[in-house]
Amino acid sequence: MQDRYVETVLGRIRLRVEGSGPAMLFWPSLLMDGTLWSAQAAHFAGRFQVILVDPPGHGGSDPLTGPFTFEQCAEVILAIIDDLQVERVHLIGNSWGGMIGGTFAALHPDRIGNAVLMNATASPAGRRQRFEYGVLLATAQLLGGIRGPLTGPVRDAFLGPTAKREKPEVVATVNELARKVDIRSGRHAVASVVPQRPDQRPLFGTIRTPVLVVAGAEDATFPVAETEEMADSIPGARFVVLEQSAHLAALESPKEVNALIDDFLADQGV
Repeated sequence: MQDRYVETVLGRIRLRVEGSGPAMLFWPSLLMDGTLWSAQAAHFAGRFQVILVDPPGHGGSDPLTGPFTFEQCAEVILAIIDDLQVERVHLIGNSWGGMIGGTFAALHPDRIGNAVLMNATASPAGRRQRFEYGVLLATAQLLGGIRGPLTGPVRDAFLGPTAKREKPEVVATVNELARKVDIRSGRHAVASVVPQRPDQRPLFGTIRTPVLVVAGAEDATFPVAETEEMADSIPGARFVVLEQSAHLAALESPKEVNALIDDFLADQGV
C-alpha cells in the first residue's frame, strides 16, 4: 500500500491507499491504527480504492495537542477525500470509527455512499465506563504507556473469550498496537471519545444514507443492546450480530466481516 499524508484540522494524517474504483475509507478503534483493517484491504483493493486511516494521534499521524470533537473528526474525513479528489466515499468504521462514520453521514450526506458502523455506540458514556477508562489513563501515564499490568484490561475491553482462547495472533496484534500508543495523544483521544462523548442519537436520526450496523456478541465495551440502540436511531439501518466476535470484529472475524460488507454493498447496487 502507498503511504500518503494529508493536512487536516487535527494535524497531519497518515493514510495507506491501494486499489482503484469507488473509494472505501476505513477508520479504526481507539488505540488501534489503520492496520486493523489489513484483511479488508487485501479483500477489497481489487475492486475499490481502499483508504486506511491512522486516526488523529495514532500510528503515523501527528500527535494530538488537545481534545477534539466528533465534528472535527468528520472534517478530517472531508479533508482526506478532498485531497484524494473523491466525490463520494463508502465509510467503514469500528468503535470510534463507527461513531465518526455516523457523524460524517449525518453532516455530509452529499459526500457519502454507504456506511458500515461496527462495534459502536451513539450513546454517551456511562459512569462505569468513564471510571474504568479514567483509571486506565492514569495508570498508563504512570507507566509511560500501555504495558505491563495494563495489557490485560485492554485485551478484556477489545477481545472476547473466543479470540483470547483460539486466536493468539489476534491477541499479539492487539498487544503490539496498544504498546505503540503515544500516551499523551492517547489521553486526549480517550477523553474525547469516552467521557466527553456526546449523545448522538438525535443526530443519527437525520442520516439518510444506507447503513449497516454490526455488533459483536462478545463485545464487553459496547454490548449488543447498546449497539442495537444506535441502529434503532438510524432510519432504515440494517442490524447484524456477529457471534464469537467482540470489539474488534474486523480483526477477530475477517472473513465474516468481508462477507457482510460485500453482501451489504451488493444489496445497494455497488
